[in-house]
Amino acid sequence: MVISSEEEIRAELQIPENIKAEILDNVIIVEGRLGKLKKNIMRIPVVVLVQDKKIVIRPYGRRKKDLAITNTVRSIIRNMLTGVEKGFTYKLKIVSAHFPMSVKLRGDKVNIENYFGERSPRTSQIVGEATKVTVVGEDVLVQGPSLEDVSQTAANIEQSTKMKGKDQRVFLDGLYIYSKERGI
Repeated sequence: MVISSEEEIRAELQIPENIKAEILDNVIIVEGRLGKLKKNIMRIPVVVLVQDKKIVIRPYGRRKKDLAITNTVRSIIRNMLTGVEKGFTYKLKIVSAHFPMSVKLRGDKVNIENYFGERSPRTSQIVGEATKVTVVGEDVLVQGPSLEDVSQTAANIEQSTKMKGKDQRVFLDGLYIYSKERGI
């Protein structure tokens, strides 16, 4: 809930029962059943406090820009609370018409082999320690508690199969994000 008046801009978020949240030196720490997330807000001009199972966000100013900053921080914290409670899942579809490509996991990297018959595999980085990537048939599932890490990993995988210099309407091969869900 965002409270906006001429005197004050303030946002409040209710902390669920099974989640622990605290602020230490401008670092928001949220801990739940799926793990622990940290976010440094030192460069964002807001004051964040934990009071009575609520997180209160107050900007330094009272302009329209300060209201936008408050809403951004509220969304970041809400995504952290949702992430440690339910998690996030991105699904990518493996599409191949010309050459049968395969997706393999090697540590913290995803290798896409035989993409358009290329000899060397295309690699993409898995972001975050808690992010899990699994290959199920024609789908690649990217799951984890941090929305930033899950979405960046899915984007890295999708971007690694981008074909330059070809008509994308004809050469459809690649991995494409087709679903973004809450919950693991």
